[in-house]
Amino acid sequence: MKVVFHEDFYNVYTFDPAASAGRLESVVEVIEPSVEFITARPATEKEILNVHAKTHIDSVRQRGLYDISTLAAGGAIQAATIGLTEPTFALIRPPGHHASVASSWGFCYFNNMAVALETLKCNAKIETAYVLDIDLHYGDGTVNILGSKKYVTVYNVQACERHAYLNEIEAQMDGCRVDIIGISAGFDNHRDDWGRVLLTEDYCKIGKLVKAAALRRAGGCFAVLEGGYNHQVLGHNVMALIEGLNSEL
Repeated sequence: MKVVFHEDFYNVYTFDPAASAGRLESVVEVIEPSVEFITARPATEKEILNVHAKTHIDSVRQRGLYDISTLAAGGAIQAATIGLTEPTFALIRPPGHHASVASSWGFCYFNNMAVALETLKCNAKIETAYVLDIDLHYGDGTVNILGSKKYVTVYNVQACERHAYLNEIEAQMDGCRVDIIGISAGFDNHRDDWGRVLLTEDYCKIGKLVKAAALRRAGGCFAVLEGGYNHQVLGHNVMALIEGLNSEL
């Protein structure tokens, strides 16, 4: 399976947990033998302007975070584009689901998922889309940007118990009929991370549920990295999701 990545994502660009040293190295070490890496390219300012106010873009630039943030957004666009024909994972940072039109917080700067889907929509690659946000934290930025757009459904999983969580996703995927499903793939709900809900094997099941839903509509699917802060388990959780998305159903 293809994984969109760039070695610049190793750089420690701020002092928050998403940017910590060793975080992405811990993922690459686990998944490298099993995937094909595609080099990420930066999103253009025009692509970012599809979802963010110019004042916000200028603010990110003034903070010295523009280059790494556009690289993450561009990686998400590539993953979504590849995802139209085969499952793909964007191993990118900074994360994005707390980035709104004109503001951001929670370690996010540009909304990678929103930039990717709006790029596909503007280029007439899709008519409908679905965002499944499995991060521990509510993706308020994605809702802010995409929530009022008729072509896309944004769903944040709410359950706090493992079986209820998986059942909630299964119910959503059973009724999902869209051109592409994007997973805002936060792994901080793992038992050994901040949320303490899911097991590593559950991410494989989530990947299978999403792929099955995509196949029913002959649609695509992809995932972009959001949270996940325990370096000891993050790579294994990412690998489990990749295996689910790449499974033979």
